[in-house]
Amino acid sequence: MFLGVDGGGTKTAFCLIDARGRLVAEARTTGIYYLQQGIDIVEPLLRQGIAEVCATAGIDVADLSYAFFGIPCYGEISADVPVLDALPRRFLGEVGYACGNDMICGWAASLGGADGINVVAGTGSIAYGEHRGRHWRAGGWSELFGDEGSGYWVAIQGLGAFSRMSDGRQPPSALADEMRRTLGVTTDLDAIDIVMNRWHGDRGRIANLSRVVTRAAEAGDPTAAVILGRAGRELALHVEAGAAALGFEPDQTVPVSYSGGMFGSAHLLGSFREALQHGSHGYELREPLLPPHVGAAVYAARLAGHSVPLDRLSAVPTLEGLS
Repeated sequence: MFLGVDGGGTKTAFCLIDARGRLVAEARTTGIYYLQQGIDIVEPLLRQGIAEVCATAGIDVADLSYAFFGIPCYGEISADVPVLDALPRRFLGEVGYACGNDMICGWAASLGGADGINVVAGTGSIAYGEHRGRHWRAGGWSELFGDEGSGYWVAIQGLGAFSRMSDGRQPPSALADEMRRTLGVTTDLDAIDIVMNRWHGDRGRIANLSRVVTRAAEAGDPTAAVILGRAGRELALHVEAGAAALGFEPDQTVPVSYSGGMFGSAHLLGSFREALQHGSHGYELREPLLPPHVGAAVYAARLAGHSVPLDRLSAVPTLEGLS
């Protein structure tokens, strides 16, 4: 039985698969992005999720064969890496495991662990790829000076457009009214109070405002469509950098896939696809095979020396797929 954990900014998903490619159980907790609340939030949430997923499967933790923990921010604070690496031992006992950045979950899921590049655009954004034994990542530089194309980035662009529309620096559009309704403001400047004082600049709550931009674009708002178009092109830049860094030859076809909620936007995905069509390589854009938490379990099996058949997993609806 293999455990996969896909940590994120707003939620953490757990699943168990067996060696035959059968999805056995799933669970979900809140996110384990710990930079704002501290590293101490990670252990209790992992304990909770593992207890729930094992209870659903009717097994003990000791019955697990191997586990992989995809942790946001992993590898980005050197001093935290040994702390995170040691943490699962406290509740897994002698079960084998590995920790890594959650970008690996998206790659293993979307491409089934095959060579190629996967781009994640959820609360934040990051890309990961492998080719002939090479490993590479780009993006994930935090919401303050990175995460282009992510939910947070799109939300900030939307809030910026709202502020300019409010004081006359930009012609008004339906995006402004949609933002007012979502924030529940009648005085536009109260947006500052809500986002900065009441939310304390919370990364996840701000990222949720990306839905305002998506809804406005779907309703035909040109400003929102421009924001999502820029997001798609920013994410495509990750792929361009990865193709070069991983040593793909110009005449090679580069498998590319994606994961994360922002790719649910037709405007963003369309812009991403168009940018790749004009890229430096021939890119083959593939729909994701599996949800990231299932990919984490597949990766756990791979680390343990097992090859799990993907066809059965890809045909099974999951909590992630139904959300």
